[in-house]
Amino acid sequence: MDCTGLTPSLKTRGREGILQISPVVSIVDDDQAVRHALDSLIRSLGWQVRMYKSAEEFFSSGEAAHTACLISDVLMPGMSGIEMYEHLRAQGHNPPTIFITACPSAPLRAQVVSAGALVLLPKPYDTATLTHWLSVALGSP
Repeated sequence: MDCTGLTPSLKTRGREGILQISPVVSIVDDDQAVRHALDSLIRSLGWQVRMYKSAEEFFSSGEAAHTACLISDVLMPGMSGIEMYEHLRAQGHNPPTIFITACPSAPLRAQVVSAGALVLLPKPYDTATLTHWLSVALGSP
């Protein structure tokens, strides 16, 4: 069994304790309000979350290999989201990736999709649309 990108968490159901493997969603965005809004939504859906304010912080955390889904802003100080994604793939990690941006455009959408990402969503994102893409990436929690 390949457990890449999965972190064990203990949850209880009914009278029994059931050990479940819960995917980790990594959020990389320089905007703290966006990180916390995404964190709240994703946790409410039943997934674990790790938050990072930059690509550099994400890589220095050592959690890149444990990321089952990546949500990243495109434009950030330092390394951009696209550069981070390309670097991640060069390291042999290819988590399903959802990019978000305040500056969506058709050329940018084509660039991220051709790079292998799932989708580019505009900020502010639509909760139902983001939930759909998380389900595409991870299945049900």
